[in-house]
Amino acid sequence: MRDIIIRSAGPEDVGGVRGVMLDTVYRDFGTGYVSRWHEDIVDPVSAYVVPERHALLVAVDAGGGDVVATAALDSRGPAHPPNPLRLAERYPSGETAQLRRVYVRPEYRRRGLARRLVAELLAFAEADGGYRSVYLHTDPAVPGAEAFWRSLGKVVHDEREDPGGGQGIVHFEIPMGR
Repeated sequence: MRDIIIRSAGPEDVGGVRGVMLDTVYRDFGTGYVSRWHEDIVDPVSAYVVPERHALLVAVDAGGGDVVATAALDSRGPAHPPNPLRLAERYPSGETAQLRRVYVRPEYRRRGLARRLVAELLAFAEADGGYRSVYLHTDPAVPGAEAFWRSLGKVVHDEREDPGGGQGIVHFEIPMGR
């Protein structure tokens, strides 16, 4: 395996970060860019680098310097709507570290990069001292996503079990202090 460096993202990484994120929403999600869901992709520095208590990590191929994976954390809990009200109440903003944009380019998958990135974000959340929980949601239609998150946390709500299937999203809590 090539040498991969995991580090905090800086302004010089914006192009690579956007590339990984946009490729993922087009290829894996099939939605393409949707401003109400993906506005942080356009300006990841304002969303994750500048605010205190937020983080944006990149995995960089040391050989070519390309960003090959991303992972972010912010202090916003799940919004209602579109998420179920009980989740918005259980995971309030300010007390909840939400994992976002954990994306790995296909040719770099199955090498432990996402797990390493998440471990770094969990350490960041713990060091912050103000977070009481770590939350995320995933689209189970993305190959490998649901199994990956099940290996790290517990399902707190599966919308596929709701009447009508909700949005089909699976919501997770990842234990702190792993």
